[in-house]
This record gives sequence, C-alpha cells and structure tokens, in this order.
Amino acid sequence: MEVKQVIILRNDLKMSFGKSVAQACHASLESYKRASKKIIAFWEISGMKKVVLGADKNSLLEIHKKVKAEKIPNYIVKDAGLTELKPGTITALGIGPELSEKIDKFTKELKLL
Repeated sequence: MEVKQVIILRNDLKMSFGKSVAQACHASLESYKRASKKIIAFWEISGMKKVVLGADKNSLLEIHKKVKAEKIPNYIVKDAGLTELKPGTITALGIGPELSEKIDKFTKELKLL
C-alpha cells in the first residue's frame, strides 16, 4: 500500500518562491486535517510522501471537482491578499494523504513543479 499527499500549485501566477512555499504549506496542512486517522497513521510511519505539481487555474479547479466528488481529502487555498495577490485568489490545492492510486487517477498528467 502506498499513501501520499499531492500539492498542486498554480503555475500561471507570478508568486515569489516564498509565497509559493507558504501556499503549499497551507494546502498540505489543511488537506491533512481532512484525511482519515487510519490513512494519516500509515502515511506518518511510511515517510509522509509529498509530491508538488504545477497546473493552471482551470486544471486545478477541474481536479478539485473530481477529487471532491470521490470524497478524497482536499483543500483549496484562497489567498488572504495581504502581500502579493488579490484577496480570494486561488493559489493551491492539497490532496490527501490518501492511497496513491486514488490520487494518481486525477494528477498523473501534471508535471512536477
């Protein structure tokens, strides 16, 4: 059994490196909070695999719709607008932790960031 978490960052925004990292962290933590205790426990003892991918806004939203329909833990990050972006800008999507095969169905076409 392989479990992982995937973070999708918008690659069509001009976020600084630090901003991108912060948005990925928000996505990771909030999605983690929504996962089952059993999956979390296994993920934690197996190395907490994370993969960061890039996508444009439309692709990110389409993937979000699909993982949500499949009840895969997820979280969409909307920026507060305090630094680089307008308030409410969608910046990232956290998916999982969940079984890799469930996540890969929706993310396999995306490239590593």
